[in-house]
Amino acid sequence: MPDRPPQRSRLSQRWPALRRLFGKGLPASAGHDASAQAVRDYFRHKASSQGYTLSHSQQRVIDCMAQQASLLLGASAETPPSLYLYGAVGRGKSWLLDGFFQALPITQKRRLHFHEFFAQLHQGMFSHREQDDALAVTLDELLQECRVLCFDEFHVHDIGDAMLITRLFKALFKRGILLLVTSNYAPEGLLPNPLYHARFKPVIELINACMQVMEVGGPHDFRSHARNHAHQLFTQGHYVWPATPAQRQTLNLPPQDAPPLSLPVGTRRFQVRLCEGRRVAFSFNDLCEQPTAVMDYLELCRRFDQWIIDDLPLLADCSMAAQQRFINLIDVLYDQDKHLTLLGHLPLRESLAGQVIDLARTRSRLGQLQEVHHPA
Repeated sequence: MPDRPPQRSRLSQRWPALRRLFGKGLPASAGHDASAQAVRDYFRHKASSQGYTLSHSQQRVIDCMAQQASLLLGASAETPPSLYLYGAVGRGKSWLLDGFFQALPITQKRRLHFHEFFAQLHQGMFSHREQDDALAVTLDELLQECRVLCFDEFHVHDIGDAMLITRLFKALFKRGILLLVTSNYAPEGLLPNPLYHARFKPVIELINACMQVMEVGGPHDFRSHARNHAHQLFTQGHYVWPATPAQRQTLNLPPQDAPPLSLPVGTRRFQVRLCEGRRVAFSFNDLCEQPTAVMDYLELCRRFDQWIIDDLPLLADCSMAAQQRFINLIDVLYDQDKHLTLLGHLPLRESLAGQVIDLARTRSRLGQLQEVHHPA
């Protein structure tokens, strides 16, 4: 018998219609007006003031963003195709996203770390669980008149989240919202777990159909440019090792065998080592070996600006769940720009060995901390 031709997904069959509806390319006339030039000028001045030389791929993204601004702010107020930026850590994806957000002269815009938005989405859908369409009601509350939504650090590792993301992206595109996303992964690299990847393909197809996918490359990790970190609280933090008694005393930490304190967080209670005003100290075990979540870290960030995380172990010896919680925690602290002091027993590079795919981003971010080393 002849082979049966491969079945195309229903979404694949609708690609032509989706492309016509959402637009895949930008008209040649876009990008030549004052709005487009303002975006280009903003990035040029921003790069010059920070001592950056824009890479070829960054310039391509800026040209695309200028065209988007031209369409969005033009007489027809047309919604341009959304944009998906991916690439290795430190190549300027978040810098580009933030620059576009700041340069766009409208108020109907939101810029959120994806962790933060997803936590709010879960909370809202739980609150409206009796509604016929809890997602739509929640998006009405969260986005209101929003025309531009920027998500930083988009990634997917949980199949339950993946199913909700499918519904979320379809709802956002239906609303005509201009979506800008940064990720360390190309769309095909999202949810890499082979047990679930096939079930996530509809989202990948939707992204490829409705968004311009652009790689941000270049030979340099811009996070290594310490001269540009003066305005960031996170990068003024420290990695302290090997956590000697003298180092701990300098930080006013209690003895390691001191009984922990109890801190209410929502409906639960967390163990903490120190809690003074806007300053808090946890052990790695307190936060990452327990069933904590991003919503907990966000709540704690609202209450504390100076964080100490004590007793960083060899991550490679920890469970995959603990490694992922640590990655999520550092993501939140970095995005919320909190001052972090991290204490470990070994050099940071040795401590951060592990198998979780997102550790490259964590290594890059923690590598910006100032190292404090005293021989034992």
